Amino acid sequence: MNTKTETKAASTRIQPLLFLYDTHTGLFPNVIDGISDKDAHNRLNTKANHVAWLTGSLVQQRVEIANLLGADIKQAAHELFKDYKGIQDNVTYPPLKSFNPDWDSVTPVLRELLENVSDEKLDSIFEMHEMSMPYFELIAFFIHREAYLIGQIGLWRRIMGYEPMKYQ
Repeated sequence: MNTKTETKAASTRIQPLLFLYDTHTGLFPNVIDGISDKDAHNRLNTKANHVAWLTGSLVQQRVEIANLLGADIKQAAHELFKDYKGIQDNVTYPPLKSFNPDWDSVTPVLRELLENVSDEKLDSIFEMHEMSMPYFELIAFFIHREAYLIGQIGLWRRIMGYEPMKYQ
């Protein structure tokens, strides 16, 4: 598992979130490893989000956070996920392996932005539509959501008969 706990962030409040961020960074390739493209689109006759959407949404979320903190990045599947777009029926999402390069490119950029985010920025208010909250709370929510999405993919792995996700 990738953990860079020795890094000191500009804001002490962000330090525990960086630990979780680094943990999720290492878990992402493990949780999608070996899932076939066919199974990645299998919703098992439910309305649940399938693995392909969960994976792309997870990458898009890191891209969105990075862009909110000053980056200008797009993932290859941007059109499928832009503007917090939900799962679309009758759409074939990209193969899971195709998300790895975007994950690998956004991750160090976002990590550096998180390391250097100031308390002033963390205390400033993010506003979108009718939502308003401090950036710190928004970042904390997004990092929590990463764990949630990885957990969902991990559950899909087991339901579809795959081995459990490896933590190493």
